[in-house]
Amino acid sequence: MKSKLQQQFLTLFGRTDGKTYFSPARVNLIGEHIDYSGGFVFPCALSFGTYGIIGKRTDQQVCIYSKGFSASIYTFDIHQYDKDVKQSWINYVKGVLYILEVHQYKMDHGFDLYIEGNMPEGAGLSSSASVESLLLVMMNDMFDFGMSKKELALLGKSVENTFIGVNSGIMDQFAVLLGKKDYGILLNTATLDFTYIPLFFDDYQLLVMNTNKKRGLTDSKYNERFNECQTALKIMKTRFPVDDLCHLTLAQLNDAASLLTDVLYKRTHHCITEQQRTISSTDALKHHDILAFAQLLNTSHQSLKNDYEVSGIELDTLVEETLKAGAIGARMTGAGFGGCIVSLIKKNQLDDIIEKVTKRYQTRIGYEPSFYIVNPSDGTHRI
Repeated sequence: MKSKLQQQFLTLFGRTDGKTYFSPARVNLIGEHIDYSGGFVFPCALSFGTYGIIGKRTDQQVCIYSKGFSASIYTFDIHQYDKDVKQSWINYVKGVLYILEVHQYKMDHGFDLYIEGNMPEGAGLSSSASVESLLLVMMNDMFDFGMSKKELALLGKSVENTFIGVNSGIMDQFAVLLGKKDYGILLNTATLDFTYIPLFFDDYQLLVMNTNKKRGLTDSKYNERFNECQTALKIMKTRFPVDDLCHLTLAQLNDAASLLTDVLYKRTHHCITEQQRTISSTDALKHHDILAFAQLLNTSHQSLKNDYEVSGIELDTLVEETLKAGAIGARMTGAGFGGCIVSLIKKNQLDDIIEKVTKRYQTRIGYEPSFYIVNPSDGTHRI
């Protein structure tokens, strides 16, 4: 891949001095929709994602070509941050540069950049965080900012929140930047304390399935769920001294249930129980209890479907048919409303289950899903 990037860089920019980087996608194994409510999450970086090659310029121009998105080289001044409504992909680059300048990191020259990805766009595997993290690591190296990956993750979250307009938590950028081969990350999103948990599933394989229903976070109900949680938290804080919904207990929730609407009760119930499932899932893996881990994936999906209401017919169908075909665990992953599920399947059943799920999903939904055998990978790094 490195030689391919170098050849593309030479073709586009006529230079051979580019530095190459890789930034992975991520899948959240469990702990969904609670990273913005102070919960524990359990993601891992993946072996596919976004590649880039970059070279320093002597002027203030930023010149970018993104395979699959660019009709030509996109050029702008490094201090020009106006959004492009027609080519939204460039806003993730501009957002990174904007946030760096807001935090007073000086960038005194431009750069040439070629980007190429091999991950499904809009599938809930965090393509946006992959690009943001790629740029953040490149800028950190190019301008010698000296930031840690944890600091870079916080800046990536700021890009999403303040520039892109999505009220997401820290999980995506954290997983993409701090991923580790063969490990998941148990992350406390309230404190940013984290532990690497080994992911060795023996005869089982992680398989991600894409519903192939596209959706964008800013025009989905993602921000609506965020606001519902903020409203519920404000109400619960009148009764209990907590900073986040995930710090409540079920006993406290039931004690104050009369203060909440039915909808807010369900949202809070998901946050509390998903927190418990996430911690229990890593305990199961530490004890090598793969079946218990898989069962927690299943109950997580039911909570996301019934309490948090972020799944939908495509995701529910894919989970149902995957379990029916023989998977021991399956759940939606990511923001929901489309995107992907993650499942745990015996390696010797992969081909059979993929064939069965493809036929049944197409019959019920009208088009085929896509499948990705995934393995935990290292976070964003130079190659």
